[in-house]
Amino acid sequence: MALRKARTSFLRRFSRAHRGAAAVEFAFIAFPFLLLLFGIVELAMVFVVATTLEGATDSASRRIRTGEFQTSGATSKTDFRDLVCARMSWLAGGCAAKLVVDVQTFAVGDYVTAAGSTPQNPTTFDPLTTCFSAGGPGDIVLVRTYYPWTLFTPLLNSALQNMGTGTGKRLVSAVAAFRNEPYNNDATVGAKCT
Repeated sequence: MALRKARTSFLRRFSRAHRGAAAVEFAFIAFPFLLLLFGIVELAMVFVVATTLEGATDSASRRIRTGEFQTSGATSKTDFRDLVCARMSWLAGGCAAKLVVDVQTFAVGDYVTAAGSTPQNPTTFDPLTTCFSAGGPGDIVLVRTYYPWTLFTPLLNSALQNMGTGTGKRLVSAVAAFRNEPYNNDATVGAKCT
């Protein structure tokens, strides 16, 4: 009987106590709050990487469009990748090892084929199947750049990753499509790659 009375008394005092209530309430919401906070930061990083890649791709593609790239003697996929990486600002450090470029050329006026060219599926992405052809004056050129970004929030990997389950990576890509300007072409243009 005394034990029952002591238990009842303890439970009454415990239910009326307010000391430490904030700590207990925070313990209940801390995990969802931190998950949401890290999710916002992770998503923001993906957007910043995408914006950086898009700006670098557009800037480097302009050199192909004007013919400056073709006439400068730099005509390889590596040269163009380095050109994009030089414009990647804060991501330039590891860019050369990660960035994949795919530049395709289509015949003058062949907008239908260019529009129908689909990007690679991120889950089966193979950098060896990419192509490089900067084209000549008047050619339609489609530039795609791919940058695999490693996700750092473990619980959000399943929501943001697109390079296959368990990889923890998101393939960020940028596209630029244009028709080359009629520049003076004294350089030899590589074979078209479609």
